[in-house]
Amino acid sequence: DKNQINEIVNNLKKGPLDSNVEVVIGVPAIYLAYVKSIIPDTIGVAAQNCWKSAKGAFTGEISPAMIKDIGCNWVILGHSERRTIFGEKDDLVAEKVAHALESGLKVIACIGETLEEREAGKTEEVVFRQTKALIPAIGNNWDNVVLA
Repeated sequence: DKNQINEIVNNLKKGPLDSNVEVVIGVPAIYLAYVKSIIPDTIGVAAQNCWKSAKGAFTGEISPAMIKDIGCNWVILGHSERRTIFGEKDDLVAEKVAHALESGLKVIACIGETLEEREAGKTEEVVFRQTKALIPAIGNNWDNVVLA
């Protein structure tokens, strides 16, 4: 809620923040414009997801163009919850990453295994597979991507 957001933003404003570190806060879509309006320009604001297309009948989704339109420059894609709860596969995450980058957003691309995969000793296999799927989507845009 806004009270929690205000508390987080006020803590970030108090700092100190290292000037050599780019700080980005990811917030739910409904609060993006609000956070952008109260956060210092030195702190980035990231949407927590976006769709792979610029336009169309995708009820409930937001596009990179919408994110940029309100002054945000970042998006988080491929988060474990999007992968496990919503069933997003590597190829869909890669399509979203490619479109976000083509649209001028910076991307926090999430990779990682589930607890079951970790316990089965599949961490490296999963992380390799997920990263491999992102390589063609990122192309030469690695300066605009953070792997999380």
